[in-house]
Amino acid sequence: MKKIALLALALALICVSFAAMAEIKIGQVDCAAHGTKCFAVITVAMDGDVIADAYIDEFQVMGKDDAQGVPNTETVFADLYASGQVLGSKRVNNAYYSGLLKDHAGATMELADNYAAIEAFAKGKTIAELEAAVEGKTSEEMVDAVSGATLQDTLGYLNGIIAAAKAAQ
Repeated sequence: MKKIALLALALALICVSFAAMAEIKIGQVDCAAHGTKCFAVITVAMDGDVIADAYIDEFQVMGKDDAQGVPNTETVFADLYASGQVLGSKRVNNAYYSGLLKDHAGATMELADNYAAIEAFAKGKTIAELEAAVEGKTSEEMVDAVSGATLQDTLGYLNGIIAAAKAAQ
């Protein structure tokens, strides 16, 4: 009798566990979160109505000698860019791109660390909460609001995360 009771209890716990699990949905958008010389690909995982995780990457034409290009850079895409240029991921080329930010804009943080801070700010919020956090804010105000991020286009990345979250739904 005890074995049957324990088996029933175990089955009940398994059923409750599966019922409690929300369906994870993925949304992704391409957007111009930062100016006109690159594009962002922003991916969001939604756990019910909550942003479970977010991932930002951007792609820009960079110097071939300094940056690693996307796949097929040496073949199909080779004719699409000026000589010596490749389309590259800013995340893949984080050290190189962060160096440019330091040299040209006085940045003190790595680009990937900025992305991580923005992603962490969005994580755990609903779409409505994130929309409320950015509503009516200037770019400068959002830089101050997101602890650990110093990118001038923090607001653009957050709007991209909102769009990706909505795409998941």
